[in-house]
Amino acid sequence: MTTISIQSGPVAEVAADAIIVGVYKDGEGLALSPGAAAVDEALGGTLAATLNTLGVSGAAEETTRVATGGALAAALLVVVGLGEAGDGEVVGADGLEDLRKSVGAAVRSLAGKAKVAVAVGASGVEVLAATAEGAAFGAYAYDGLKTGDPAQRKAPVAEVVLLTTAAPDAETEAAARRAEVLGEAVTATRDLINTPPSHLFPQAFAEAATAAVEAAGVGSVSIEILDDTQLREGGYGGLTGVGQGSTRGPRLVKVTYTHPEATRKLAFVGKGITFDTGGISLKPPASMMTMKSDMSGAAAVVHAALTVARLGLPVNVTAWAALAENMPGGNAIRPSDVLTMFGGKTVEVLNTDAEGRLVLADAIVAASLEGPDAIVDVATLTGAQVMALGLRTGAIMANDDEFRAQVESAAERAGEDFWPMPLPVHLRKSMDTQVADIANIGERMGGMLVAGLFLQEFVGENGEGRIPWAHLDIAGPSFNEAAPHGYTPKGGVGFALRTLVQLADDAASGLL
Repeated sequence: MTTISIQSGPVAEVAADAIIVGVYKDGEGLALSPGAAAVDEALGGTLAATLNTLGVSGAAEETTRVATGGALAAALLVVVGLGEAGDGEVVGADGLEDLRKSVGAAVRSLAGKAKVAVAVGASGVEVLAATAEGAAFGAYAYDGLKTGDPAQRKAPVAEVVLLTTAAPDAETEAAARRAEVLGEAVTATRDLINTPPSHLFPQAFAEAATAAVEAAGVGSVSIEILDDTQLREGGYGGLTGVGQGSTRGPRLVKVTYTHPEATRKLAFVGKGITFDTGGISLKPPASMMTMKSDMSGAAAVVHAALTVARLGLPVNVTAWAALAENMPGGNAIRPSDVLTMFGGKTVEVLNTDAEGRLVLADAIVAASLEGPDAIVDVATLTGAQVMALGLRTGAIMANDDEFRAQVESAAERAGEDFWPMPLPVHLRKSMDTQVADIANIGERMGGMLVAGLFLQEFVGENGEGRIPWAHLDIAGPSFNEAAPHGYTPKGGVGFALRTLVQLADDAASGLL
């Protein structure tokens, strides 16, 4: 894991393998970021001229390497573009996220280096926090199953030092600590997503979650696991039905964090299909190639809860990971089968590849019975989400407009791109069926919204009425099949975790 620390003092004397500084586009030229001024001074005021000679544009995420020639203790200077200068300061959530991405790109480019320093300057705690987070998210690689000498492969940067002009104080130290914990959580989430289905199946996921709880070392966290027998006897028809085509049975993992000063309680529910063939409604082969990532939601909710616990936020959080492997075995559910879900509602299964909503429905009912103040589910649920919003933007649907806005605000401040979507009442009728309470699919057009409407049927009540609920469809941004960009690697992304943690932070602060 990458460690993050803060250091003040002469930048020229910092012992590191490389120093990162930022530059802005400023009309037809370049403008140095606040953190680059001391580096420029150590280089004799020649940095801007050197970069102009090299054709550096300052475009966001553009990285350029410059030898320091002995002027700095670090032999290598990495200059990263921060985009348009504006007023010379990074302002607002969009600007902070651009900073995260650019710093992440620079740190990612330095894989193989042990220690990297980032010249932050004196730009405030929000800028320092975004810088630290970008560095933490950019320092990632997954090669857990490769053979040979690991030393022959470029490991992510192990240590990041944030260079500031002012001595660190409690606020900046807390920001760095939070970034480090978030980075470790994102890394753990990505590792789960990237693990092949031969090694990660429901039981293996449950064991990994147990190990993560133990490693967190927080006494106020507990874990409970229901196996396939317990799920069948307990009436969890969605999990049992989806999982019965596999030789590796389903699991329901519940991670609970409690704080003695908490006044709010949140439930996070994650879809955990460890591999999705589509079942009897078999997917085309090309559509299965990334289906090891169909458990991204479950990975995100488990590690979000553990992050909240490690940060000690005064809010109670329960994460529910609904785990199954969707296989077309001889015992698999068939189109037109009817399942009795946890809580008693019946569902006609018209498409076995619409399985994620079935396992989520069981877990949403279970979460509702505990009467939380709000429920958020996270799922790689529909191809329609990708068609509507592309590969980098998730969707938010909710049964409460105010809560949807609160989730959207949390996502924006966390730096994750979500877009609000409706739940049109008229689409609900398309899931009517003669043989059960509801069918698991409906009208094809608006399939993302239909899936949201299905899940809404399973949200229960607390003492104040219907529980505020939001559904995050992350089918597009959960897994990056293209080249790395910003702090995002190829493969598992860890999307939605930061939004959940920010939402918990809001609840702890009385904003929710």
